[in-house]
Amino acid sequence: MLTGMQIAVIGGDARQLEIIRKLTELDARLSLIGFEQLDHAFTGAVKEKLDEVDFSNMDALILPVPGTNLEGLVETIFSNEKVVLTEEKLIKTPEHCTVYSGISNSYLNEITKNAKRKLVQLFERDDVAIYNSIPTVEGTIMMAIQHTDFTIHGSNITVLGLGRVGMSVSRTFQALGAKVKVGARKSEHLARITEMGLTPFHLNEIEKEVRDTDILINTIPLLIVSASVISKLPTHTLIIDLASKPGGTDFRYAEKRGIKALLAPGLPGIVAPKTAGQILANILAQLLQDDFGNRKGNTK
Repeated sequence: MLTGMQIAVIGGDARQLEIIRKLTELDARLSLIGFEQLDHAFTGAVKEKLDEVDFSNMDALILPVPGTNLEGLVETIFSNEKVVLTEEKLIKTPEHCTVYSGISNSYLNEITKNAKRKLVQLFERDDVAIYNSIPTVEGTIMMAIQHTDFTIHGSNITVLGLGRVGMSVSRTFQALGAKVKVGARKSEHLARITEMGLTPFHLNEIEKEVRDTDILINTIPLLIVSASVISKLPTHTLIIDLASKPGGTDFRYAEKRGIKALLAPGLPGIVAPKTAGQILANILAQLLQDDFGNRKGNTK
């Protein structure tokens, strides 16, 4: 239980609602910032404006998956209020206050470092990334069906990268009857691709390997699908880029060639916000309970 713990949930999308629901069930006291247009009420949660919040009582701050932008602005789809997290606000929190975010950037890194507050990036955790790969794969299948006029079964699918998402995507498209080849650099990844019954290739050979591709799925957050790679693709190829913004595709050149290229980061929050929110809520609840328990133990 989180009885007695004071937490600020700052902005976000529908995923945050599952986090709020879970933490109120655990008896935490929540300040909801950037939620005044939310119709639903949660017992133990109070809607507040940023300037009304007493940060000196906060044990944790929970940001949405994107964290902040480079000016400190927090995404708030349930509010018209401009919510900006500043270093001055962080300094007002107790020294033990932890900031939780999906991902981070130079701004968020800097203000948490200057304020000497711990920053936890949930999407760096293997468990979160693996759980999230499930709705990511479902969203990728949805996009493949919506934007092609042929079946996945029997199609030539090229997946770039064998990380946690790449592995799930490759396995699922293979199960749907596609002919899947996977590009990677590490020898252990190439060995794993072979063990999975897929066709491996080294990314140095990408231009040669993509010539028969019907759907190209990129998971690598670097410019890997360059103009020279796109020039080798058939004109009917669909590119689905799952890498974080700005993706790993030369979208300008793809448009010039008439190849449809879709940037699709954050698919879990789009196609399955309830499930994606529950994934984050369960991990957050465990982290907060561990942190709260450790602090209570240290004060005995």
